[in-house]
Amino acid sequence: MIDYYRDLLRRHAWLEESLCWLVVQPLDEDLTRDDVLWRLNGGRDPEQRIVPDPVDANANMDGELIFAFEGDGAWGFLDWSGVPASDEIVAALSEDCRVWLTSWNFSGQSTLLYAAGGRIRTRVHRFHFARHITEEGDPAAVAGLHTLLGGVPHDDYTGRRAAALAFVEASTGVAIESERFDEEEGPVIILDTRGDQARGAQMAHPPPARVRPSLPRA
Repeated sequence: MIDYYRDLLRRHAWLEESLCWLVVQPLDEDLTRDDVLWRLNGGRDPEQRIVPDPVDANANMDGELIFAFEGDGAWGFLDWSGVPASDEIVAALSEDCRVWLTSWNFSGQSTLLYAAGGRIRTRVHRFHFARHITEEGDPAAVAGLHTLLGGVPHDDYTGRRAAALAFVEASTGVAIESERFDEEEGPVIILDTRGDQARGAQMAHPPPARVRPSLPRA
């Protein structure tokens, strides 16, 4: 699995510069993908559209563009900003879900965290720098990550990032599908980034996932 993600990062090199990969595994079977996106977007339904060349730098001019992926009872959301969702948003999402997040950016930061029960349980900093890795929280939650990292050379930064992605897939069953980034046009979700600060405040005390009626779908 590490080799798969190593190849993905080499093939789509822009993902190695910066990435945020958030996977949500609901504990309530009634919670839908749209409910999760509604929370991520601060209590508003985000726009969903088909865009040409979605990995083009100009594709996200209207807001934060994310790709959505689905596994067995879980959803993954990927953007290449390299800026992780705030702790408040992650903790709020985890009230009735398990949440994994990994991110890195060109400044040299990398993070992997796990949240459940309304709080962040474990956080690993700088996992791609073997000699500078730090951790806080429950070590059992990320034992599998350390096992994978143990098989990667210290100076193989691509391999260590690939190990983090492999760990999230092994934990959730949600994979990043490489072929999505080769599409001439594809489905994306646009989060409303104009209200980032307001969204963070809202998500610190989020409404229940099902307080709004289901919207009719075309």
